[in-house]
Amino acid sequence: MKFTLSWLKEHLETDAGLDEICARLTEIGLEVEDVDDKAAFKPFVIARVVSAEKHPQADRLKVLMVDTGSGAPVQVVCGAPNARAGLVGAFAAPGTYVPGIDVTLAVGNIRGVESHGMMCSEKELQISDSHDGIIDLPEDAPVGQSYAAYAHLDDPLIEINLTPNRPDCTSIHGIARDLAASGLGTLKTRPAPSFAIEAETPVKLTLDLDDPKLCPGFALRLVRGVRNGPSPRWMQQRLLAIGLRPINALVDITNYMTFDQGRPMHVFDAAKVKGNLTVRRAREGETVLALDQREYKLGPNNVVIADENGIESIGGIMGGEHSGCDENTVDVLIESALWDPMNIAKSGRALGIITDARYRFERGADPEYMVPGLERTTELVLELCGGTAARAEVVGYQGYEPKIVDFPYSEVKRLTGLDVSNEESNTILTRLGFTVSGSGERVSVAVPSWRPDVDGKADLVEEVMRIHGVDNIKPAPLESHATVNGKILTTLQIRSRLAKRALAARGMLEAVTWSFIPEDQAKLFGGGSPALKLANPIAAEMSDMRPSLLPGLLSAAQRNADKGYGDVALFEVSGTYENDRPDGQRRVAGGIRRGTASLAGAGRAWSNAAKGGGKPVDVFDAKADALAVIEACGLPMGNIQIEQGGPEWYHPGRSGTIKMGPKVVLGCFGEFHPLTLESLDVSGALCGFEVYVDAMPEAKRKATRTKPALELSPFQLVRRDFAFVVDKTVEAGAIVKAAAGADRKLVTGVNVFDIFEGASVGDGKKSVAIEVQIQPAERTLTDEDFEALTQKIVASVMKFTGGVLRS
Repeated sequence: MKFTLSWLKEHLETDAGLDEICARLTEIGLEVEDVDDKAAFKPFVIARVVSAEKHPQADRLKVLMVDTGSGAPVQVVCGAPNARAGLVGAFAAPGTYVPGIDVTLAVGNIRGVESHGMMCSEKELQISDSHDGIIDLPEDAPVGQSYAAYAHLDDPLIEINLTPNRPDCTSIHGIARDLAASGLGTLKTRPAPSFAIEAETPVKLTLDLDDPKLCPGFALRLVRGVRNGPSPRWMQQRLLAIGLRPINALVDITNYMTFDQGRPMHVFDAAKVKGNLTVRRAREGETVLALDQREYKLGPNNVVIADENGIESIGGIMGGEHSGCDENTVDVLIESALWDPMNIAKSGRALGIITDARYRFERGADPEYMVPGLERTTELVLELCGGTAARAEVVGYQGYEPKIVDFPYSEVKRLTGLDVSNEESNTILTRLGFTVSGSGERVSVAVPSWRPDVDGKADLVEEVMRIHGVDNIKPAPLESHATVNGKILTTLQIRSRLAKRALAARGMLEAVTWSFIPEDQAKLFGGGSPALKLANPIAAEMSDMRPSLLPGLLSAAQRNADKGYGDVALFEVSGTYENDRPDGQRRVAGGIRRGTASLAGAGRAWSNAAKGGGKPVDVFDAKADALAVIEACGLPMGNIQIEQGGPEWYHPGRSGTIKMGPKVVLGCFGEFHPLTLESLDVSGALCGFEVYVDAMPEAKRKATRTKPALELSPFQLVRRDFAFVVDKTVEAGAIVKAAAGADRKLVTGVNVFDIFEGASVGDGKKSVAIEVQIQPAERTLTDEDFEALTQKIVASVMKFTGGVLRS
């Protein structure tokens, strides 16, 4: 929201300067984003042309001698057709930046004649688009004085950042009201518009809507005999300052009212309107050529204003080109209406139209100012364009019924910690336009029509707090307790953080990908249901909520590869979506590795082969990542089971499913199916995993949170290798589990380090070599102890897998 300082002071009686006003705006929640003090215009001065001689080398140029009021006249070469002796205009000396042409002047040599400055046109000073000649001021303009001050170009421009809940401050009057409530001046009130009424408005209006709230009110007035020329200079300057282009008086008045009062208006050329007007839903396939010269295809979700010719305006968003006002307009229909904020927001977004009217209506315009806004606009039209006003037609408006909020004054202290007296709270609310009834510690507060954002007592506390001053809240430490505080984060939040830390520690980089993916990718990863399709996607390729993190991560890895970074390891801990119910959102930790980006390190085989790196990633890298997440989340790894195979987007022979018990699926991992990679247009050695963090069961509560004492064995760890011949169908994990279960006190770890298949072990057989870690705890083991343990391990593997010790 932009406005100039002088415009603000038309609504606020105050002696405060620019800095104080900007500071106060931020203090009361209207954050100042930018201030343009117009310092760029200070170098321009008023100067008089003493003489104008023809340029010796150019027919269209003149050599001027210019009196700038600071000494001897300076020589300027000028090509303006109106340059003449005696002309008074705006002069820019060398070194001056000219904003209209984006040039910093220097002493120039034009066709052999030096030029020590420039006489400026209105376009060069961004006053208007006129550049037919240089600025021509009255003869009594003070030579040597600042042109910016003379022409009111030094009016500072303020831009504030409005939050969506403050429709009242989409007007300069509303901003002034907040400043006055904070004690910075007094709010000015204009006298009610007064003008003669002649005859009735012949154009009648009908609300043909199945839902009255789509257009709760509509006011219309005909003004006959207007002269629609340019708007006055003061209005054009204000509109230009805030970035609007002046068009003609009628259109400029509606734009002025939009910013001055927060009341979007619209004008129709009455001669172009056929018959009466109807507010209705658009019919499927109807089109309208709007004021932005674009044609829009409409449907029943759009509310329009139509006559016998068809649609004349998209209600609350943009008018139609057909009935627009131009220099030939004589009779004008002025519209002031109310529209449903939700419908305006949906229609504007669906049509891709962003206008100042939509910005205000979708936040909620003041219903009580609908008719007064029409009166004020009519007054401006009569003042600037002449004509006679007919009686207004008002349809549908039922009046404003204020919301009543029960407000205990004690809520201010409870919610903010501020000690604000009841009297001050009452005064603040009254200055802001609220009506306070009752006495004592609890009062009733009526909410004004321009504050649709205020619903309850917490909103009133916010109003008191921001006007009293947020900076008055003293910083204070959190209250200390004698005992150790309980956990603040939920188990899911804690596990999400632990998962991120574990994957980062394994050399993976965190990525944040879109929650929306193309429909074909969603179907490829088990999604694509109609319930998860977006009604209004931000882009055509972002149509569905993602069922998996993997499509986004794979696409990100390919983008890196396309730019020369092929060895990447990415992870994300975020949400996926199985259906549109709350329980259908999953918390998932997912990751992918590409190229040689394994835990041992990426790169060529000869550069880090000693560390085990340089090999393409495979299913075992993905498995290790998935198990690292599960272990970091605190689950007992002894209860984890791994089954061969996974979802269809993984390679069927190089993937696995992680379970805890027969029913609880914790995740999947593996290399990707070639068809999956082809469908995503992704290539390279790739593996990935997904762990369902929300599927992990809660840990059982312990009697105490105290960790047990750390017990370290004083005896040396021993490693023994075994090779078992088993059927090819036997999983290596079954052998590991059987060996680990042979003696849980002594066996502390089992790892597979080799798998061999060949004629020497027999048809349909394979050899699986494992390393068993043995940790004595009470004494050094003897040869007899090791022999007994070996027999236990061999017997256990034989019992559970049928494997025999390889000879």
